[in-house]
Amino acid sequence: MKTILLSLFIAFSFNYCFSQFQGVVYGIENNKKSPLFGVTVKSITSKNAIITSEDGSFAFNNNHYPDTLVFLAIGYYPDTLIVTVELSKIALSITLYSDQMIEEVVITARKNDYGVLKLKTLNVETIGEGEIRKAACCNLSEAFQTNTSVDVTITDAVSGAKKISMMGLDGVYAQIQLENIPYLRGLESSFGLSSIPGTWIESIQITKGTGSVVNGYESMAGLINLELKKPDKMEKLFFNAYVNHFGRSELNFDGSYKLREKISGGWFVHGSTFQNEIDQNKDGFRDINNSKNFSVLNRWKYEGKKMVVFLGINAYRQNKFGGQVGYSPSVQTNLYGSNVNANHIDAFAKTGFMFKNTNRSLGIVYNLKYQTTDALFGVRNFSGIEKRAYINTIYEEKIGGSSEHILKTGASFVYSDISQNLDSLIPFTSSQIHLNRVEFISGLYAEYSLQKTRLSTVFGARVDYNSLFGIQVTPRLYGKYKITENIDFRFTGGKGFRTPNVIIDNISLLASSRKWFIDSKAQQEISWNYGGSIVYDFFIKKRKNTFTLDLYRTQFVNQLIVDRDISIDAIYFRNIQNQSFSNTLQAELNLSISQSFDFRVTYKHIDVQAPFNNQMRQQVMVQKNKWLTNLSYRSKNKKWEANCSLILNGKMRMTMVSLSNGIETKNSQTPMYPIINGQVTYIYKKWDFYIGGENLGNFKIKYTIVDPQNPFTGAYFDATCAWAPVFGTVVYGGIRYKLKQQKH
Repeated sequence: MKTILLSLFIAFSFNYCFSQFQGVVYGIENNKKSPLFGVTVKSITSKNAIITSEDGSFAFNNNHYPDTLVFLAIGYYPDTLIVTVELSKIALSITLYSDQMIEEVVITARKNDYGVLKLKTLNVETIGEGEIRKAACCNLSEAFQTNTSVDVTITDAVSGAKKISMMGLDGVYAQIQLENIPYLRGLESSFGLSSIPGTWIESIQITKGTGSVVNGYESMAGLINLELKKPDKMEKLFFNAYVNHFGRSELNFDGSYKLREKISGGWFVHGSTFQNEIDQNKDGFRDINNSKNFSVLNRWKYEGKKMVVFLGINAYRQNKFGGQVGYSPSVQTNLYGSNVNANHIDAFAKTGFMFKNTNRSLGIVYNLKYQTTDALFGVRNFSGIEKRAYINTIYEEKIGGSSEHILKTGASFVYSDISQNLDSLIPFTSSQIHLNRVEFISGLYAEYSLQKTRLSTVFGARVDYNSLFGIQVTPRLYGKYKITENIDFRFTGGKGFRTPNVIIDNISLLASSRKWFIDSKAQQEISWNYGGSIVYDFFIKKRKNTFTLDLYRTQFVNQLIVDRDISIDAIYFRNIQNQSFSNTLQAELNLSISQSFDFRVTYKHIDVQAPFNNQMRQQVMVQKNKWLTNLSYRSKNKKWEANCSLILNGKMRMTMVSLSNGIETKNSQTPMYPIINGQVTYIYKKWDFYIGGENLGNFKIKYTIVDPQNPFTGAYFDATCAWAPVFGTVVYGGIRYKLKQQKH
């Protein structure tokens, strides 16, 4: 409805005629107000009409009140005015608006919680809070259930440890960071996934291929960056409670507070426990390990005119034990058991400085960490201590003040002191192994970005001096070419290094009777990774859909492989040169069927080979093919959310031991098997109520442990062959509560 502006600019005119009312008609166009000539002023009662003069004025004789006047002008919206006796005594000011102005429009949009970041030169896939909520997502290991770029598997049937993999390679080859600070490495790599609840996470960015040299030299198969909720944006109070029908329970709390105008803080608390004995396949071993986990994190943010500071401290304590039914770490028995205790504390900080020249900035990242991990597998005892210090200084400048040319340069320093001690390496012997290492790594790096309309390229290189291995050079190149408005092509290539931690990287392999044989000379692992991706956006009924195709290869110059094919009773850790590789092909289609329905289908092919027992073979326990389909629903009133996923897991090559009778076999394969997950959420004001199920098809393997009756004396005992779920369907439910911050 158009607004008629009435103003009194002449109280009474000396030559006022009672039967005449007068005024001026104005028009507004492009925010400019001016008198309108030629406006038709028509009386509904008398049917008479007049035309405004050049100055927009009009005078109308009328003896019938009330009356309705209609104002008509070409190029303007018409308007009406009801004239009473009172109005006839004053001068009128009428304003008409251009018909080129649109009426009020309310635009609603739904944030995309999953997909490739279009503006990034690197191939970065993001998983937002909405995507994470599709699963029960009690911790980080369960945050990738609707994603195939990252796989999560159980390492063994007694400790319950989980590991991630990217491009078919173990997670140690993927660099994991917490807000661009190295995380889940060293002693944390095998058990740390359960220390970060999914409710703490704001988003996860998955970079495929080698990443930026700014983040270091260790990204060999990709990079996973975790972004936590920010103090100034997170909820004032958030609460999540979860329980499943087996008895696993969890509580999560987090919230924000304001210390001063420029200082805000956030706190996070997590606790989970499982204390029941479950043995569905009746092999005498727990199907689910007992666990206790407690994590806390506190962080602060200061935002000034010239400086931004993030500070935080993170700590957790976890205990896991499993093994034969009746086993308890606190009671000495003749039962086989596993027991893992991990304690962690780290402090981190990030400071950013803004110069008067807005084309320059400086950032400094700090991290101090202390970690202990103790583990027992039958008669094998492991103990480890890790101390780590990290600092990275990043200077960025827009060359010539242009965003087309950006230079990043800086220096980093890492101090790593890690000790790994293993007793009774061979059962019933006094064999011991001690792998203690102190490393100093100092590095310089530079990265130049050229950002054009269609082509963006980034070339980077870093030179690091390692106190154990000398000088290493890491070149990286990646870019993006916009083929059309809707088709992007990305490419990447670069080198990566890492120092292996033999025992903790493979600690789950202690859950067997096999002897270990390790190359005495420690060597760095070196690889080249190159590949590319195509992202195609297309529209159906004005809805955006996306097709993505990725192809990457990792070629190792040197790799420490775990060879279980040489002997049935031994594991060999061998360094090999220029033979092992990983090829990955992934295709994904995301469809927006309607405002309420989204559909995703993904296929991934993995070819990971190395010379096992001097023959090129597929890596054990790595599926060659994987399919995922996901259907998501959200009601128009935003009260209901639902999703369902079907994951079809392909065949995997197993080790030399058959799961059925302990007889030596070669190149046996597991069958294909499906996993079905689903969840329904009801949203009522500040409350979310959700219920769901995992492995709804109730698929589980009958034999998870080889020769479970003889864990101490049997030559074939092996609990590392859990290639599929050990237990069946899991039904869970939970409640979430959100109290948002007040916006001023």
